[in-house]
Amino acid sequence: MDRHTQLRSFVLVADKRGFAAAAAEEGVTPVVMGRRLSALEERLGVKLMHRSTRGLRLTEVGERFVEDCRATLRDFDDLELSIARSRRSVSGTLAVSAPAGFGRRHVAPHAPQFMQRHAGIRLSFTLTDSVVDLVEERADVAIRIGLVSDPNYVVVKLHPNRRVVCAAPDYLARHGTPRTPDDLLAHNCLTLNSSRSQQRGWTFREGDRVASVPVRGNLSCNDGELLYDWMLQGLGLGWRSTWEVQAAIGRGELVTVLQEHEIADYDIQAVYPQQRYVPAKVTAFIAYLKALYAAPAYWSRGLPQARTGK
Repeated sequence: MDRHTQLRSFVLVADKRGFAAAAAEEGVTPVVMGRRLSALEERLGVKLMHRSTRGLRLTEVGERFVEDCRATLRDFDDLELSIARSRRSVSGTLAVSAPAGFGRRHVAPHAPQFMQRHAGIRLSFTLTDSVVDLVEERADVAIRIGLVSDPNYVVVKLHPNRRVVCAAPDYLARHGTPRTPDDLLAHNCLTLNSSRSQQRGWTFREGDRVASVPVRGNLSCNDGELLYDWMLQGLGLGWRSTWEVQAAIGRGELVTVLQEHEIADYDIQAVYPQQRYVPAKVTAFIAYLKALYAAPAYWSRGLPQARTGK
């Protein structure tokens, strides 16, 4: 029997001036209420009530203790109410983790509008390409691109993630346009070398099967922004997500190739720790991003169909 139940039962018996009325209020038998009070007195080592056939009377200790119990129970109820309200209210600090490049382009820029909708919210961003332990880092939600297999997390798909091979028109004019994935073996392919994202090959669809091409090049790095700059300079081909290159494609600074061999990549997802009560600030932010990304114009903006280099 928990202490809270004992205290509440004690106060109820004192207020109702009897076990029968208190038991009826609680929906239990008078015997159960009597056992609760006896357990409380035994645990405290004091007598709280005098019981007789004519009724009950609080002892001197009981008189003092019942007032303290009422105050404690009020504080407990207020605390529960406060927690319940926080679950329904989009307020407080929301700590968000996201990949550096994606976070800069597609998460953090939307913060002002989200805060306009929810005046009580404060946002704190951690932009990193490292996989963050949300509990250890005290992050409320993370944006992830790729497979999330940790059973301790809830995963919400925000949008499919499409990847394309592209290069600057100048590079294709000098080196030609690959027509098949195997043609990449004769091209300078710019790759990532980070431990998390190391590209041992680029993956394509070949009819009904999926094949990986072991690309090579004279430049590699662990930073997507640097690789993106190299592509714009015409230094080689890159295999990048459309969220990163769509604007440059729309401006004609980059051109996509091998569109017919594209393969669906890992989804863009929001993840948060498993918990019984999910704060409203978390669900509101996820719903906000999901609605933004669901708009066709958001991702097709500046991304023409089936452009190829000539």
